[in-house]
Amino acid sequence: MTINSPLLPTSLHTTVDTGATDAELERMTAMGRERDAWTIALGHGRTPDAALATTRFTRRWQAAGGVIVDTVAWPETAASWMRQARRFTALDPDLWVMVGPVIGWAQMTRRLLWSTPWQPSRTIAGANVGTAAAIGLVGAANLPGMAGATCDGGTWTISYGELVTSAAPATGP
Repeated sequence: MTINSPLLPTSLHTTVDTGATDAELERMTAMGRERDAWTIALGHGRTPDAALATTRFTRRWQAAGGVIVDTVAWPETAASWMRQARRFTALDPDLWVMVGPVIGWAQMTRRLLWSTPWQPSRTIAGANVGTAAAIGLVGAANLPGMAGATCDGGTWTISYGELVTSAAPATGP
C-alpha cells in the first residue's frame, strides 16, 4: 500500500473504542520492559476510553520504574496530524506506545510514516490496533516489527507483512 495522505475515506470513519482490559495493559507494560525500554512517548485518541487507558497504562509504566517523556492526544479527524506526529517523535524515546480508536490511530500512523523518523519496530499498541482490519488501513508491509497486546493478555506482531497473534501465557498451578 502506498501512502499518499494520512486521510482515510470518510466512509470508513467510525469511533468505536472498546477501552483496554487489565490483561492488555499488563501485557503492554511487560512488552515494554522486555524490550529494555525506559522512556516512552504515549499517544492516544481523545475518546474517554482512550484517555482512561492512557491513565491506567501510565500508572503501570511508572510503577515498573519507567518514564513517560510525553503524552500526545490526537483527534479522530484532522487536517493532517502533523503537529501531533512531530510532537510524538520529537523526544526520541526508547519506545512509542499507542492506544485508542482505530481510525484516529490509522490516520496518525499514516502521518508518522510519511513525515517523521517514527519506527514501527519501536512501537507497541493496544488490542484495537491488532486486527487485520485495523492494520489493513495502514498496510502491514508499512508496519514491520510493530507489536501489541490482545485484550486477553496475548500478543500480536507484524512480521513479514503479516499479522501474527500469540495466545496469552497460561496461568495456574
